[in-house]
Amino acid sequence: MIQFKSNLNLETEVNPLIIGIFSDFSHQDIFQLDYLLNNKLLDSLNEGIISTKFKTVTPFYPLDKLKVKKIYFIGLGKSSEFTSEKCKEAIGKITKSITSNSTLLLETFQSPTTSIHELATLCAEAVTLATYKFDCYKTEHDHSEPVTFSIYSKTDVTNDLTRGVIYAEATNDARQLFNQPNNKLTATDLANHITKFSHDHQLEVQVLEKEEMKQLGMGGILGVNQGSTEPPKLIVAKYEGNPQLDEVTALVGKGITFDTGGYCLKPRASMDGMKGDMGGAASAFGAFQVAVRLKLPVNLLLVIPATDNVISAQAMKPGDILTTMNGKTVEVTNTDAEGRLVLADALTFAKQLGATKIIDLATLTGAIIVALGSDVTGAFTNDQAFLDEFQKAANQTDEYIWQMPLHPRDQKSIRNSDVADLNNAPLGKPGAIMAAAFLKEFVGDTPWIHLDIAGTAEAKAAYDLGPKGGTGVMVRTIAKYLESQH
Repeated sequence: MIQFKSNLNLETEVNPLIIGIFSDFSHQDIFQLDYLLNNKLLDSLNEGIISTKFKTVTPFYPLDKLKVKKIYFIGLGKSSEFTSEKCKEAIGKITKSITSNSTLLLETFQSPTTSIHELATLCAEAVTLATYKFDCYKTEHDHSEPVTFSIYSKTDVTNDLTRGVIYAEATNDARQLFNQPNNKLTATDLANHITKFSHDHQLEVQVLEKEEMKQLGMGGILGVNQGSTEPPKLIVAKYEGNPQLDEVTALVGKGITFDTGGYCLKPRASMDGMKGDMGGAASAFGAFQVAVRLKLPVNLLLVIPATDNVISAQAMKPGDILTTMNGKTVEVTNTDAEGRLVLADALTFAKQLGATKIIDLATLTGAIIVALGSDVTGAFTNDQAFLDEFQKAANQTDEYIWQMPLHPRDQKSIRNSDVADLNNAPLGKPGAIMAAAFLKEFVGDTPWIHLDIAGTAEAKAAYDLGPKGGTGVMVRTIAKYLESQH
């Protein structure tokens, strides 16, 4: 829990204090503490007992000098090198060290390049992200009381803290969805989760069932689903933050709740973690939540095609031909290239519902991990100005993206089938690019960004801002982009 604290008496405060310490300048709060502690702080700093090295935590015990039993100092390095990313990492690191209600002195983390309001948002975001856990299925829990972080500042930053919490809570919800096993998160469960949020916020929501998909000719989703006993869902939620505007941005997320690869079966190592193949849907919904909760003056469509991809006698097989919603036929040369098939129908449906811009997210290809690793999201577009604006938002949220090429010859490759309009996975061609080229066939001239988050949707180990597992990547970047549009 995070709360704003407008008054702080260092002589009577009982909660442990959290203080940032730069190597190249000190703060007035430090001087006041130092006076109360008979110059022990400056002596400790000068002697190197309190470290200013970035992310080094030093506990300090005032003993009987103050009512506070403990002060946590965290080194911030040089103020000239202190970025928003470093700020979140430092606060995340110290947050994970705290086990009791504490008071963070916000001004001590402020560098000359950061406003106190921006700092408050970063602080609330970092604390909320760092305290997220996924342990809901453990029968033995740590029964310690939840920790309250009081954020002290001379400036009223209540609204900034709320904004940071909303950003982080939406990211954590995306993480939670990603981390759920498939037997706890089917397409129906995902639809129910999004429907509940929509009803709670008086939004229009629609869940298309299998029969409706058949009537609409959604052969992509139906083809992927035909081996499953779980019914598919196409989830659509609408948010009108500015009805006077004609512009509508669609957030389209791949919702494959588990991917075996189908008859092109994944090996065991590759199948591990495939409960998170709906990471695109989770992040799209997370960004949607931020816009709704902050009441941003934008119009949004959330479109989530949800199903699993499993094997049975009825399952889609290599060589099958599917007819997608926009009438294009697809030769299925790889049943493990299923995400693009469900997205094809979702993109077509988003356009029919009036989308004037589209951002799609998908844990789509292992090839993007080979190209960019696990820290950078691959971005493709048919509108450079759109992506340039989006890149600015990514720079602000410290979520790295890298533009990937998409040329006319790639469209020629994806159309290279002897028996259908499109080949879903041309052999011997660059996988991430072919996937994007396939999706481009279904957006036409509508400005579009495709984000391949296969590498960035999951952290393989715990880090300063979260545990191992889902990251909720791109939630904050998309939300930041939407905020910049008014």
